[in-house]
Amino acid sequence: MTQADEVGSAALRKVAWRLIPFLGVLYFFAFLDRVNVGFAALTMNADLGLTATVFGIGSGIFFIGYILCEVPSNVMLERFGARIWIARIMISWGILSAAMAFVQGPMSFYTVRMLLGIAEAGFFPGIIFYLTCWFPSQHRARIIALFMIALPMSSVIGAPITTALLGIEAFGMKGWQWMFLLEAIPTILLGIVVLAVLPDRPADAKWLSADEKRWLLGELAREHADRAQGHASSLREALSSPRVWRAGIVYFCILVGLYGFGFWLPQIIKSLGDMTNAQVGLVTMIPYTAACIALVLWGRHSDATDERSWHVALPSLLGAAALTVSGWTTGPVIAFIALCMAAVGIYSGLPAFWAMASKGLQGAAAAGAIALINSVGNFGGFFGPAAIGLAKSYTNSYAASLLLIAVCLAIGAALVIWERTLDQRTLTMARQG
Repeated sequence: MTQADEVGSAALRKVAWRLIPFLGVLYFFAFLDRVNVGFAALTMNADLGLTATVFGIGSGIFFIGYILCEVPSNVMLERFGARIWIARIMISWGILSAAMAFVQGPMSFYTVRMLLGIAEAGFFPGIIFYLTCWFPSQHRARIIALFMIALPMSSVIGAPITTALLGIEAFGMKGWQWMFLLEAIPTILLGIVVLAVLPDRPADAKWLSADEKRWLLGELAREHADRAQGHASSLREALSSPRVWRAGIVYFCILVGLYGFGFWLPQIIKSLGDMTNAQVGLVTMIPYTAACIALVLWGRHSDATDERSWHVALPSLLGAAALTVSGWTTGPVIAFIALCMAAVGIYSGLPAFWAMASKGLQGAAAAGAIALINSVGNFGGFFGPAAIGLAKSYTNSYAASLLLIAVCLAIGAALVIWERTLDQRTLTMARQG
C-alpha cells in the first residue's frame, strides 16, 4: 500500500466513524417521528374515531407537504450549508411531531401531518447529498447502507418502546399522546447538537489532518471531473434529465412498498392473532431486524461487485413475491414469515439505489436531482398508506392492499432492468462510434 493509499484509507475511516453514527441517530429519530403514527393507531384511532380510510389518508398526507418543499429545501441546504439547514429541519419537525399529541379529529390530524411533512422536507435527500460531498462513489453503497440501517432500526428499537408508551395514562392524557410528546424531545435536542458538531464540508473538519483533507478533496474533484461528461452539471439540466425522472419513478414504486408496509404493519400483525399492544411491538421487531442485517450485507455486496441495477431489482422482486404470499395465505405463521421476507426485499435495495441515483452528480445539480428523485418517490409515501386504508375499508381484508403494493414493487424492478439495458446499449454504441 502506497503512502497516498494509507492517507486515503485513514481519511475515509475517520469520516465514516465521525459522521455515520451521528447521522444514523438523526435518521433514526426522523423515521421514528414519521412512522410512530402507525403504532399510535392501535389506540388513537378508536379514541378519535378515525376510520381506516381517514387514518390511511392522514398517514400519507405527510408526503404532500414533504414533496412540495423537497427541492427548495435541498437547494437551500446546498446554499446555506448542512449544519444550519439540518438543524432547522430537525427542530421544526420535532415541535410539530409533539403537536400530534393534541389532534382532536380528522381535520386536525390531516393538518398537523401535512405541516410535519413541510417541516421535514429536505432532511433525507439533504443527508444523501451531504454524503456525496464526503465519500467517492465507489464507497457509497456501503456508506449509505450503514447510514440507512437507522431506518429499519427505528422500528426494531422503537416498536417495543412505542407500544410500551401507549400504556401510559397521566395528567388526563392518553398513552398515544405521551408517545408523541416524549419521542419528539430527542429530535429537538439533536437539532441543537447539529449546530455545534456537524461540519459543512471536508475543509471544515478539524479532525482531519491537512494531508487527509488534500487527499479527500482531490479524490472528489478528480471523480467529478472524470464523470462530468454526459452527466448533469447544472440544476436546470438535473431537473430536466429523463434519467433523474426515471429514477424518481423507481423510487416511487419502492416507497409505495416501504410506507404502505411500515404504516400498516403493526395493525397487520395484530390481525394475525390475539396479541396485546406490547406483544405486537415485540413481534414487529422481527421483520425489521432481518431487514437491518440484509440492508448492510447487500449494500456491501453491491460495492464489492461494483454493481447497482440488479442489487435494486432483485430485492424489489423478492418484496413483491413475499407480499403476495402474505396477503393470500390463510396460515398466520406463513403470512408472518412472508412479511419478514417482504421487509428484507423492501429495505435491502435502498443503498444500491441511492448509490446508482447519485452517481455523476455534483453541487447544485446533485442537491436538486436528489431532492427531485426523493420528491417523485415520496408520492409513493402518500399512495401506499392511503391505498391500503381504502382497500381495507372496502374489502375488510389486507390481501388486495398487499397485492397492490407488490405490483408497484415489481414495476419498479422492471424499470431498473430497462434502465440497465438502455445504459448497456448506450455504452455499446459509444464504443462502436
